[in-house]
Amino acid sequence: MSSIPSSLPVRWSDLTHPIVAGLISVIVNYGGTFILVFQAAKVAGLSPELTASWVWSISIGVGVTGIILSWVSREPIITAWSTPAAAFLVTALASTPYAEAVGAYLISAAAFVVLGLSGWFERVIRLIPPGVAAGLLAGILLQFGIGAFGGMSIDPLLAGLLIVAYVALKRFTARYAVVGILVLGLAFLLIQDRVDLSGLSLKLAAPVFTTPEFSLNALLSVALPLFLITLTGQYMPGMLVLRNDGFRTSANPIVTITGFGSLLMAPFGSHAFNIAAITAAICTGREAHENPDKRWIAGIAAGVFYILVGVFGVTLAAVFMAFPATFITTLAGLALLGTIGGSLASAMADARTREASLITFLAAAANITLLGIGGAFWGLVIGLVAYTVLNGQLPQRTPESLIPPIAGSSKAN
Repeated sequence: MSSIPSSLPVRWSDLTHPIVAGLISVIVNYGGTFILVFQAAKVAGLSPELTASWVWSISIGVGVTGIILSWVSREPIITAWSTPAAAFLVTALASTPYAEAVGAYLISAAAFVVLGLSGWFERVIRLIPPGVAAGLLAGILLQFGIGAFGGMSIDPLLAGLLIVAYVALKRFTARYAVVGILVLGLAFLLIQDRVDLSGLSLKLAAPVFTTPEFSLNALLSVALPLFLITLTGQYMPGMLVLRNDGFRTSANPIVTITGFGSLLMAPFGSHAFNIAAITAAICTGREAHENPDKRWIAGIAAGVFYILVGVFGVTLAAVFMAFPATFITTLAGLALLGTIGGSLASAMADARTREASLITFLAAAANITLLGIGGAFWGLVIGLVAYTVLNGQLPQRTPESLIPPIAGSSKAN
């Protein structure tokens, strides 16, 4: 972990932007991908109690680990459930008994604890050239940027309002652009009565313990794919998000703590949680706070919001999922514009690696899926091969001095 920087005490004026960034990341996560968890629960034939326990365990686990990691490192370590793993479970749970799936969750989580303690993952991350890493991140986020404007075809009034408001706020009060479109968008939806809160009743979730069972079939068909999908689709791009914005916390404690948290929560239904990638970028860039030393507050805020959702089980998750898809995609895309632009600038900055970085960007944006593994992994593989061929050498370990600094930061860790 990085050392805690000696900075001025946090003032109330420092809290608004990182708290809003944390809230947006949570809204995007629940509103954009959490439906996969409900789909997987339905396929598995889970009772409402077991489904609520799944929501409780994964929300509480994500919230607690994010708060711990952000507090100790004083960096915005945003944790989340594994979205590609949830998509995989929609199919896998159809043929795997739930108790055996829980056993597979435990095995996968234990493997991540071992991986984190070994230190191997951090060494691999340090081998990725900065330009290639930036190109990968830009490619992963590109679809979200496109989605911000794609909503004009579906809901032109809502998407157009958010886009125009964002540009206007950027011109006159850039610091409050993302905060402004969040408030304006929510007000617009409420005025149009497009978010129905009439049936909302807060009910506390009750965790339900499931005794795990272990089988060779679940090991090979659930645990192994779950481990590989989460590693390549979440941990790898998630760490590169941190590196792209200049944060230097080692991957080892992140993998270890999130793996240990997944291990504890697996018997209650949690499939896997890890460092976030897409939603992390909302909290690690300049939109969260001009001063990078204050962005760790976004990690704390996101953790608190996750815990609140977990405490009330399915109820609050359903509220976020009730937001129109156009609102979620436009909000996420506009909040990520700064990160996309910064990543592209970093990818193209070094003429020696520019073409390899461009290839990485395009390959990641293509979102190739092969052998059940998603686009982030294949974009990275293609980019590293291109880098090796074009430069005539394998990537070398990136010295600490070459990790991108954080503009305006006083950190020396």
